[in-house]
Amino acid sequence: MSAQPLAQALETLKQLLLELKRPDTHEPLLQLSLELTPEPLLPWLASQEQYPRIYWQGREKKEEAAAIGICAERFFDTQVSDHQLAESYQRQRALSSNPDLRYYGGLAFDRQVEPWPEFGRARFVLPRVELRRSGNSLRLLLNLDLSRLDSERQSAIATLAALRPTHPQAEPKINLLGRSDIPGYSRWQELVQQVTHPAFNQETPKVVLSRQTRLQLSENLNPWSLLARWQRSCPNSFQFGFQFSPERAFISCSPERLYRRHQSELFTEALAGTTLRGQDPEQDALLARQLLDDCKNSRENQLVRQHIVENLGPLCNYVGAEESPTIFKLPHIQHLHRAIRAELKAGINDFQLLQALHPTPAVGGLPRERALQFIRQQEGYNRGWYAGACGYFNKLESEFSVAIRSALVEPARITLFAGAGIVAGSDPAAEWQELENKLATIMSVLQPE
Repeated sequence: MSAQPLAQALETLKQLLLELKRPDTHEPLLQLSLELTPEPLLPWLASQEQYPRIYWQGREKKEEAAAIGICAERFFDTQVSDHQLAESYQRQRALSSNPDLRYYGGLAFDRQVEPWPEFGRARFVLPRVELRRSGNSLRLLLNLDLSRLDSERQSAIATLAALRPTHPQAEPKINLLGRSDIPGYSRWQELVQQVTHPAFNQETPKVVLSRQTRLQLSENLNPWSLLARWQRSCPNSFQFGFQFSPERAFISCSPERLYRRHQSELFTEALAGTTLRGQDPEQDALLARQLLDDCKNSRENQLVRQHIVENLGPLCNYVGAEESPTIFKLPHIQHLHRAIRAELKAGINDFQLLQALHPTPAVGGLPRERALQFIRQQEGYNRGWYAGACGYFNKLESEFSVAIRSALVEPARITLFAGAGIVAGSDPAAEWQELENKLATIMSVLQPE
């Protein structure tokens, strides 16, 4: 069947549902697929009124998805062990041999603390309806649970009937009424001094401290319209969002890949060490050279590289990492970056990779458990999915980003997050300014024009 406009494809899909008989298969999940003519995905998602709403676009822009509703999910709102997560992950992967079935979701930064409402400690969703672009090809996908086909048919038809056509989204009009930071600057100074104290630093050489910046607004924001605006300012980032209810949405334009897996081939990276962009090409190049030569930032990046290589070792036949860092440029800042490639051993699954790699030293610290304990006890707020792992998995491939450069959108307010790696020699004022630098892009998006 040739590509159809979305409205026509929805009518075709409704007819297919009405005529659908249970296939002669033992697999419990079925996916219907139709080719679409080009359709902008974020404006379509911003126009919808059903939940959950999910968006994902990879850093290379080869893949993009917008999804609505739930066919199946795994949601852990209370305490969950690694063993429970591993078992759940394996069950979900075993449900179908179809490599196009994707579960989208994420893990909280720290699964030992109280989670954000609706997001939980971990939540992964197989959507009911998905628009997925791969290169120049766009498809409309509908997922069904065949174990309850009659009720699924009615639910799917109701979901399709409630979909709204794409309508133009007005640029968000944002009036900032107030700001509060946790921790504030005086507390930040105390925390940096604690981490850099020689007695503490000897046993815990790195802690990534972070701050939440809460902005009170004059009116509610459409998170997807805001993400579209932010997206235009951050072309080199993963762009994603999850909204499970009208009350809150988590959106991110993160530069950092946790990993990408294609069958047994794995790609990850060490992204740590930060400086500003220059006002002109000459100054930009000078700042990049200074970053490459800076001992504090180089040590921070090397610690991240070393940790990733060591943790992947038992899971892989081969792990190779760039010896020297390169520069990864973003609109307002630039980072040190090392690419890492590995070949997985037979039988290694995505949960084992998540367990080994997350939270990375770039968002937690080293050693992992000591750093997490300090953050848990001293930072002063609940990170939730900030600095967590967000992405998707299926049988053949998976991709996860570290959810930095992110925001929690709630009625009449937005909470922004930023972190800085604290190691021996870190200066509280310089690290505080690094937090401001990392918020510069989203703050520019939020400034009234």
